[in-house]
Amino acid sequence: MLDVYRRTVTRFPIGNVSYMFAYGSGVKQQVGYDQKKSTNNVIDLIFCVRDSLGFHAENVYRHASHYSAMRFMGPNLLARYQDDLGARVYFNTLVPLQDLGITIKYGVVHEDNLVDDLINWRYLYLAGRLQKPVTGLVNLSDNPRLQSAIDRNLLSACETALLLLPEKFTAYQLFHAIAGLSYKGDFRMIFGENKQKVHNIVAPQMADFFALYQPTMKQLAEYVAVNMHGEEPGSLKPSITFEQDKSRAATRFHLRHLPQELRRRLQKNAACRGDYCEVVEHLCITPLLPKIVQVSVNDIVWRSSISQSIKNIATAGIFKSLQYSYRKAKKTFA
Repeated sequence: MLDVYRRTVTRFPIGNVSYMFAYGSGVKQQVGYDQKKSTNNVIDLIFCVRDSLGFHAENVYRHASHYSAMRFMGPNLLARYQDDLGARVYFNTLVPLQDLGITIKYGVVHEDNLVDDLINWRYLYLAGRLQKPVTGLVNLSDNPRLQSAIDRNLLSACETALLLLPEKFTAYQLFHAIAGLSYKGDFRMIFGENKQKVHNIVAPQMADFFALYQPTMKQLAEYVAVNMHGEEPGSLKPSITFEQDKSRAATRFHLRHLPQELRRRLQKNAACRGDYCEVVEHLCITPLLPKIVQVSVNDIVWRSSISQSIKNIATAGIFKSLQYSYRKAKKTFA
């Protein structure tokens, strides 16, 4: 598949791209999807660019002689050019590449906006996708700023999951909690997504999740211990289990290191008023902490999922948006 990805991305102006990754059921194994046999799976691509306007302009020019510009850019080009004005990511969906026998959906985001989402969880949109295994198509060794933001996002995801989990938990529970951060609260989970989406992502990708989060878990070794010979609840099979420090000091540490937007939501949802340090002291002792954290995460995702869907209609066009929504809805009733 890597050869297909490379042949696909060379059709875009990659000289302006600082990072690219592929994700979704057409790329990573999920329960219920056969990547080799299914013709319905769409390959999802994200282009992180240094100059959004330049990328879009060159993209139109590059494909004007071979394809309709509409096919690659959607009907509202000017809306895409607002990317530098604080927007998150613009998608063009259901783009057929007939010579490769695939269909792609691609999104474009400015590097500054991606870094902001990774560090602060402003929208928890692309940050949520990068909390799960993806196929990176660019080596980030020359971009320490973006690599640091990606690592920070993984650490934030892990610490948030620890606040949601009990003292003892399995590896599956950990990765399910992490993968669920960007899905719970998404209005599309009500209609348009498979209700077992999180399980379908985690179950076949346990090894990939371990590889992704192993460095992060080492950073949290003071607060989390691993048992390589534990048992899955209700099962006699050996499993990797964890035990975390649930003391007030440990909880305080995690709460103080959460992303800025999540801290803001926690401060709003806590049953006390004051600055964030005062709110943390209250949250450290309340048994409702997991619920408050989950509601606060959901607040970010809910608002982001609605605004992103509205934006996709404007940039991809109503017909393509309906087509894509129909494909998603079919999964709900599969």
